[in-house]
Amino acid sequence: MLRSEINDALKQALRDKDQQALGTVRLIMAALKDRDIAARGAGNADGIAEDEILEMLQKMVKQRREAIDLYAKGGRSDLVDKEQAEIAVIERFLPQQMDEAETEQAVDGMIAELEAGSIKDMGRVMGALKERYAGRMDFGRASALAKRKLA
Repeated sequence: MLRSEINDALKQALRDKDQQALGTVRLIMAALKDRDIAARGAGNADGIAEDEILEMLQKMVKQRREAIDLYAKGGRSDLVDKEQAEIAVIERFLPQQMDEAETEQAVDGMIAELEAGSIKDMGRVMGALKERYAGRMDFGRASALAKRKLA
């Protein structure tokens, strides 16, 4: 489903002559193709799964946010604008992100469900969160919350 949305977005950007969207969607497709090739090498002929595509898109957004910080410190507002436009295009394919309260509630629920009691359970908690909330949760924020609650 997500693959077809990305292909449709490419076609729409071509029709609209939207160079910013076209460039960003092509970047997404190139990253997806790279991961599909790697997955085929590991024996998965169909390429990567939907949740892995969502994870890839989240990483792309994270990379751009980090670049924005660096460009802002360097006084390059033109590059900041470019990265923000790319984030807007990428986020079209991501589901609605959980807010702070929802993230905290999900972390609390997972800790209770897994009966996690110490920092040693951090890996299990984060693994379960990534499995259940792929593409919807900021796992950096969730990790910090889980660490604080388990410590």
